[in-house]
Amino acid sequence: MAAEGGSDLVKVVTLLGAAVVAVPLFKRLGLGSVLGYLAAGLAIGPFGLGLFKDPQAILHTAELGVVMFLFIIGLEMRPSHLWSLRRDIFGLGTAQVGVAVAALTGVGMAFGFPAGVAFVCGAGFVLTSTAIVMQLLGERGDIAEPRGQKIVAVLLFEDLLIVPLLAIVAFMAPASGIAPAADAQGSRWMDVLVALGSIAALVAAGVWLLNPMFRVLANAKAREVMTAAALLVVLGAALLMEMGGLSMAMGAFLAGVLLSESTFRHQLEADVEPFRGLLLGLFFLGVGMSLDLAVVARNAPLIVAGVVALMLAKGLCVYGVARWLRSSHADAVDRAVLMAQGGEFAFVLFAAAAANGVIDATVNANMTAIVVLSMALTPLAVMAQRRLMRPAGPSMDGVEAVTGTRGLAGSSLIIGFGRVGQIVSQSLLARGCEISIIDTNTESIRQAADYGFKVYYGDGTRLDVLHAAGAHTARAVIVCVDDIEASSRVAELVHSQFPHARLLVRAMDREHALALVAHGVDFHVRETFEAAIALGREALLALGLDEQEADDISADVRRRDAERFQLELAGGLQAGRAMIRGNAAPAAPQEPSR
Repeated sequence: MAAEGGSDLVKVVTLLGAAVVAVPLFKRLGLGSVLGYLAAGLAIGPFGLGLFKDPQAILHTAELGVVMFLFIIGLEMRPSHLWSLRRDIFGLGTAQVGVAVAALTGVGMAFGFPAGVAFVCGAGFVLTSTAIVMQLLGERGDIAEPRGQKIVAVLLFEDLLIVPLLAIVAFMAPASGIAPAADAQGSRWMDVLVALGSIAALVAAGVWLLNPMFRVLANAKAREVMTAAALLVVLGAALLMEMGGLSMAMGAFLAGVLLSESTFRHQLEADVEPFRGLLLGLFFLGVGMSLDLAVVARNAPLIVAGVVALMLAKGLCVYGVARWLRSSHADAVDRAVLMAQGGEFAFVLFAAAAANGVIDATVNANMTAIVVLSMALTPLAVMAQRRLMRPAGPSMDGVEAVTGTRGLAGSSLIIGFGRVGQIVSQSLLARGCEISIIDTNTESIRQAADYGFKVYYGDGTRLDVLHAAGAHTARAVIVCVDDIEASSRVAELVHSQFPHARLLVRAMDREHALALVAHGVDFHVRETFEAAIALGREALLALGLDEQEADDISADVRRRDAERFQLELAGGLQAGRAMIRGNAAPAAPQEPSR
């Protein structure tokens, strides 16, 4: 027993060690974490060092990582948002899958396979790897972006597609006996009813059961039970969908959507996230282990040609559909590269087809190797695309750029409309002042439009943009950008080219403030200084001082800071700080850099 337990512990340590060594190394080389996991799995798997003999057992367990990933994505998808994606899910999804299945079936027939076998191979390869695509989108922060949302919509449609594809494979199975047609038809209808019943049961539980349950558990203040409940929801939803013949990942996603408006949403996400990360990494390790190098070696020409042909054909179909539905060239290329591979659901479809006699064991092994290789090549393809293609400029949908033909003429010009710029604008608007606003963040511009603000796209470091934005007529130019270099450049331009305007600038820290004074700004404020003074005053009041004494101390802190600033400005930063260290009173230690 002890020896057996020790053997299991060795396997766990091996899995963790392979991931800990390979993933940071591959990320350091710029190859990404997914490729690191795949390489580590190949190295320790049955076709590498042989430390593991059954990758399918690991894959079966690690599929829960994909399930948990879909649950977390569902938590971010409120029902109203999911409804807004319906056209992408069913419109874009149907178009992309339909075109790709037809093209990939043609590729299979060109390789000499019968039409039925070619269809199964093409239909399996069209099911993109949700795990790999979502991981790559998450690493670069694109899941919530419009182009990322379109990819998520197609992935959801493909997850739904596994059910009818499995039914089609069952229909294609060669007849093994004479079964009554009525019984077969009744069985199929029963399967459909069971699937619909599973969905209805999950929705009912999400609407009437989950929130009250989490409310009771939260009142019990048992942190570990909340974690157990979160796992119960994810795994229970996955099990319910699996029992109904549907995708486990789809069940978890639906559970996440049902809880997306719950007050416990963030707690659930925090509870599930560690398990999701570990299991998803284990899934990629399992995929790497399942690459049968012996099969690849025996059928190298066929497999290499199959990988190239299927990925190229699918990528071209994805690109063509994206362009047909009016996506930009950059977004279409990005989607094609990300979605050109096969996925984990292909293994399920090929196994079902082999079990039903639709494809033989050789075709199953070859197609499995092709899918695994395509998954391994995807991170490399994404990296090559990033290096070869110029980064796409910001999307200008719903954004109006400031130009010389559309000159602005407000009494004040605000450059940068983030947190600080928005607050500054409120004082001016309350007084009825006319303001012009420019920013380079298109997402911020679109969000501002939702609240009634007209913000133009414009780079304040360019003189022609400043002219078009009305700096030559503005009485005050307020620079609120959060980039030190850009802020200094704008201040220098405004001071030299528009000396009539009062120049008011947000400073990031003390050194930046000194540089701004050197550029001739009329007023600057360090973004943390005023907040810190206010917090310090409130702390004194909390300790029992009266308001007058707290105000006097705050005024003294301001005075000392102003004196230090003037010393640094007059004698240079280092000389001023040396003088402060020699003369400052202990009650007011030197401020480091803010």
